Amino acid sequence: MTTTPATRWETLWASGRRYLQVTDHETTLLAGHLAPGHGRPALDIGSGDGGLARHLHHRLGYRTTGIDVAPSALAVAANTGPEPGPVWHLMDFVHDDVAELPHPAYAVATCRLVYRWIEDKPRFVDRVRRLLVPGGTFWVVTGLADRHEDTDPLKELGITVADVETLTAGWSVVREADLGHLRCYALRP
Repeated sequence: MTTTPATRWETLWASGRRYLQVTDHETTLLAGHLAPGHGRPALDIGSGDGGLARHLHHRLGYRTTGIDVAPSALAVAANTGPEPGPVWHLMDFVHDDVAELPHPAYAVATCRLVYRWIEDKPRFVDRVRRLLVPGGTFWVVTGLADRHEDTDPLKELGITVADVETLTAGWSVVREADLGHLRCYALRP
């Protein structure tokens, strides 16, 4: 039996699994690549517990929608932090109809520690690109496989050089910043 991404992530979140929290260093890097939100829409893809979506919403002033495939993750996100906060939406970004999102276009789309798990990366990147307003930013935080020895089990959590090429191809602006063992990408159409 094949496990769908939604089933996999729901099982992990429902069991109490939690992931790397957003750090002050990360939010400082992010703020350096974004204009103030002023109520413009932002989309956080793979929101998990909602830490990045809440930061976009409360600290940077965006009207944020957080999406995830796991209902348990969205339940954690919805029950954490000050209200009113981001809007939470159950969605598989690669396969579901993006017309179901609350806005037709976004000033910012974020993807933190999710890109590695996307099976159809070209489709994913294309969908994000089409949702961004002119001058919008796609912010991706991910591990890189080549930063780990072949025997390191964390190597499988990073993306390959080919994955980086898929992610960064076709953008007019590509900026990179290191965040410890992670890499951040600020991409603009």
